[in-house]
Amino acid sequence: MTENGSRAALGRVVRRVGGEDVLEALVGLPGSDLTTLQLELARRRAAALSPAAVLERYRRDRFTAPAPVPFRALRRVEDVLLDALAAQPEPPEVVTLAPLAPLGTHSVLATVDQNKVVTTGRGTDVAADPTNGLALEAAVRRQAAPAPDAVVRLAAIQRVVRAQLVGGPAMFAHFSLFAQVTAGRDVGGLGFERAALAEQLAVLTHALPLLGAEEVQVPLTVLDPRFQPVADAITDAVDGATLDPDRESGRGYYEGLCFKVLARLDGEPAEVGDGGFTGWTRDLLSNRKERLLISGLGIDRLAALQSRV
Repeated sequence: MTENGSRAALGRVVRRVGGEDVLEALVGLPGSDLTTLQLELARRRAAALSPAAVLERYRRDRFTAPAPVPFRALRRVEDVLLDALAAQPEPPEVVTLAPLAPLGTHSVLATVDQNKVVTTGRGTDVAADPTNGLALEAAVRRQAAPAPDAVVRLAAIQRVVRAQLVGGPAMFAHFSLFAQVTAGRDVGGLGFERAALAEQLAVLTHALPLLGAEEVQVPLTVLDPRFQPVADAITDAVDGATLDPDRESGRGYYEGLCFKVLARLDGEPAEVGDGGFTGWTRDLLSNRKERLLISGLGIDRLAALQSRV
């Protein structure tokens, strides 16, 4: 549905339930009161359903259908990625993230439209990106770190759900993502940034050839001229790393420097990952010296591409 269509639908519903004043009253309710109301609405609506109605909803709801990618194909990709993590000199800790995140995690932290997230009736969001959950955990650990310059390295594999309707090959309503975050403090001379980027790319460039990639490309885009030396160092040290000054996506989401990960698995390079620096831990901890690098890799997309090789 287009933005205009969404607004028209909202206007129709608001008029039906009593007007804008009703909507404002609901928005102004304390969180616990709103949860109480939403739970009662869900209880009453569920009580009116029959088993046949539940089955029909299961048949047609894209959010509830099983993944079209075979389990064994997904598991193989996951195992290779976890092995690549474990092979690093300072491997990140693999965290089992909850399937839910606090309400607003994705829209407040990562500036993703809330309408692209599945929100529950209990004041939480269904996880839409593991880097957001890992950033929250990294912020907690950075705040509790015994030394201010302690580096927090975390990784996760998480099944996520996104509400926007997309089409095309390997585009699913729910899918698994492999994510890494590295959180630390500004040490001067962009030293943290250089080391964190080299570490995360080492995992990705090590794993993808083991998954059948004939070539791995890492186009880097400098968003802040101060990060040009970081990009230059990476292009010198990492095979397949190049400069991509023309990238438009990710501006406003990433800061300093961002990158894509392309893998040639069936003759043509396919985008399988993305990453860059963000200000999330800086904002979460209200500390200008906090630094965070995130990256993600699409497991379902990789498994689907492999099946075509």
